[in-house]
Amino acid sequence: MFERRHAPLATREVYARRLLRHVGFTAAIIFGSLIIGILGYRMTEGMPWIDAYLNAAMLLGGMGPVGPELSTTAGKLFAGVYSLYAGMVVLVAASILIAPAFHRFIHRFHLEKDK
Repeated sequence: MFERRHAPLATREVYARRLLRHVGFTAAIIFGSLIIGILGYRMTEGMPWIDAYLNAAMLLGGMGPVGPELSTTAGKLFAGVYSLYAGMVVLVAASILIAPAFHRFIHRFHLEKDK
């Protein structure tokens, strides 16, 4: 996927396609995680769609859940597991997004160092 150490720097076109691919993959991960959260809140707590969406989106965004208070054991267990999952998804998504830029920076640094 990425060029090797001694390979020439990727063209801007190749780099732009790589960035778009990473953005698309990250968007798919976040969208899929949002669907999991919405369905989980809907099935375990019987929340209306909009409340389930709000809670899932707030957890994925790192803000934490908003009302209504959870009343079932299944809902509380789901919310705990989903919040841990959401925290990891944010880290994974950020890593996927910065990987192409970081690789290009490091690759350019190695090419300049080798000259």
